[in-house]
Amino acid sequence: MSSNHASLDAAATDRKARLAKLAALKRKQPEPEAESEAAEQKEESQNDTIDVKTKYLSGRNYDTQTGGAKLGFDQAPIDGQITIETQAEELAREVAEQTKKDEDADQPIDLFKLQPKKPNWDLKRDLDEKMKILNARTQNAIAKLVRQRIEDSQRAAKAKGAGANGDKQGEEVGIEGDMLVEGIHVREREEWDNEEEDLA
Repeated sequence: MSSNHASLDAAATDRKARLAKLAALKRKQPEPEAESEAAEQKEESQNDTIDVKTKYLSGRNYDTQTGGAKLGFDQAPIDGQITIETQAEELAREVAEQTKKDEDADQPIDLFKLQPKKPNWDLKRDLDEKMKILNARTQNAIAKLVRQRIEDSQRAAKAKGAGANGDKQGEEVGIEGDMLVEGIHVREREEWDNEEEDLA
């Protein structure tokens, strides 16, 4: 019973000291007696806990100074090593400094950087809308000429076929090889021109 009374008395005095300290903080008037008593009790309780920790707890997995589990190493494994993250931070810092210097420097505008790569870009811009109509007409004319050549070659082939067979109706002969190849080349050129116009 006496140990219970002693511990309860100690807890009560500790509580009174804390209440007095809170009241003093509230009034902003420190009470030297209460603070000294609280400090003495605090030192005693710390000494008791340190002794208990060192006496009963092993230091294998428990750190007595921090009061927690040991992490397994004294310093981080990447200490003293250059990592990608540190290099990236340094590079970002250098870029930020360079941009700051560029912004701070009041340099005149470099006109060579402002001018376009091709000096006739404005002429092409104005001419493109006018050329749309002409390109459509050109494509139609090319298609018409190709059709006309094909029809002429078919007529010529029929005439040759009728003369060789006499008056008999022979098999219809299609386009000659040269005309067919030329027509394919013309069509490919048209497609290439269309692709170049789309890219421009």
